[in-house]
Amino acid sequence: MFTKNRIAVALVAALCGASVAAQAETLSDFFKRSKIDGQIRSYYFSRDYGATGPNTFNQDAFSLGGMLNVQTAPFLGGFGVGVSFYTANALGANNLSGAPAYPHLDATLMGPRQSINALGQAYLQYALPKVLLIRAGDQVINTPWVNNSDSRLLPATYQGVFAEVSPYCNWHLYGMRIFRWKSRTSSGYYRDNLYDPATFDGDSMYGGSGTPVITGASPATNGVLAFGTSGSLLGAKAQIWYYDYYQFAKNIYADVNYTLKTGSGLDPFVAAQFNREWQNQSLLDGSKLNNSPIAATSVNSTAWGAQVGLNYAAFSHALENGQLTWSYNEILAQPGAVGGGAIISPYTAGYATEPLYTTSMIRGLVELGPGSGWKVKWTQNLFDKRFLLMAAFAQYHTYYNGTSNNTYVDLTYFAPGMFKGLSIRDRVEVANGLDAYNGLQGNGAGFNKGHSFIYNRVMLTYAF
Repeated sequence: MFTKNRIAVALVAALCGASVAAQAETLSDFFKRSKIDGQIRSYYFSRDYGATGPNTFNQDAFSLGGMLNVQTAPFLGGFGVGVSFYTANALGANNLSGAPAYPHLDATLMGPRQSINALGQAYLQYALPKVLLIRAGDQVINTPWVNNSDSRLLPATYQGVFAEVSPYCNWHLYGMRIFRWKSRTSSGYYRDNLYDPATFDGDSMYGGSGTPVITGASPATNGVLAFGTSGSLLGAKAQIWYYDYYQFAKNIYADVNYTLKTGSGLDPFVAAQFNREWQNQSLLDGSKLNNSPIAATSVNSTAWGAQVGLNYAAFSHALENGQLTWSYNEILAQPGAVGGGAIISPYTAGYATEPLYTTSMIRGLVELGPGSGWKVKWTQNLFDKRFLLMAAFAQYHTYYNGTSNNTYVDLTYFAPGMFKGLSIRDRVEVANGLDAYNGLQGNGAGFNKGHSFIYNRVMLTYAF
C-alpha cells in the first residue's frame, strides 16, 4: 500500500514538474483570454400619483452602483469559472421615514436600505462551444418565465443547475433545476418568491410585487424544475417550455414567430403564444389574487396571444431601421380557479418582465388578472443609431381591475467615440383608468381614481 502511494505521488510530482514550464508559458495567455466586464449604473425613479392624501404619497428613489463580472478562460478541456459582484448605494439620498411602510420611497429600486452588496454570480461551468453548456451555482438565467428582470439597478439571479445542448444547428434543448433565488432588492439567496411577504425566510426583499398573497406561516418553496426547446428554420422561430414551480403551479408555454424576408426593406412578421397552468394543493389556494373575490382551491389558467408587425429598413440618415407592432393577449376567466384564472408567475409577478406581448413598463395581465389587452408599439433607431426611441399604448379590459390604459415613451442616447459604452435613458409611462393601480402599490401608496399615475425612470449606464 505504501509503495503504491509513493508511486502515485511520484507520478503526480513528475507530471506537475513536467508541466511547470508549459504553465508558465500559458499563464499570461490564460489571463488574456479571461473576460472582465461590467456596468456602472445611476438610476433615479419617481412616482407621481396625480393627487396625494392620507394614504397616498408621491415616491422617489436614487441608487448608484453596478456589477463587475469575471469569467475565466476555458481550462481542462472546457471548464470555466464565473463570478459577479453587485452593489447598489443610496448615498443617503432616499427618504426612509415612515418605517416599515416607507410611504415616500420607491422601494422597488433597491429597498429601504442605504446599500446592497451581493455575490450575484458564482458558478462552475463546462462548455463546448455551440454544442454543450452545463452551469452550476449562482447565475443569471434568461428564459421566458424565469429571467433576470433587469429593469432595476440589480438583476435577479438564481441558484441551481442550468444545461443547454445543441444537437443540430439552430436546435437547442434546455433543462434547469433552481433551488433559491436572489431578487432585485436582496443581498442573498432565499427559498421564496414574489408571492411571499417581503422578508420571508430571512430575505431582505422589499417592493416590486405589491401586496403579498400568502402568509409568512407558509413553508419555504422548493424552487423550479424546467425543460425547454427552441429552434429556427426558414424565417420561423419557435420555443416551448415546461415549468414546475414547486408548491405553486405547473406551466406549459409556447411561442412561434415568422418573418417574411421580401428583400424590399419591408419585412412583415406574425407571432403567436400560448400559456397553460394547473395545480392542485397550491400554496396560493384560498388567496384572492389580483383583487379577485374568489378564494379558490386550485390553479387553472389559459392564456394566448397574437402579434403582427413590420420591420423596415432605413429611410434616411436620421430615420433609420425600425419596427411597428400590434399585439393582443387574453387570459380566460375560470370562475373556480385562483385569481379567477390568473397566470401564476412566481418570479415576474409585479416585475412586469414576463413574455406576454401586451405587458407594459409597470404592469400587464399577470398583474391585472383575467381579461384581455392590446398594445401598439413603435421602435425607431435615429442618427446612426445614436438614439433609440420607443413609444407604445396599451389598453386592458379585466374582470377584477376594470378598464385601464398605459402610454409609454422611452428614449436612449448612446455616446460615441471615447465615451462609447455610456448610455442615458429616460422611460416614462402614464397609467389611467378605474382601479389602474388598485392593490398593486403597497408601501402605503394607493392609486387615486380619476387621476393619472406617472412613473419616470432616468437611467445612466456605463458598460465596460
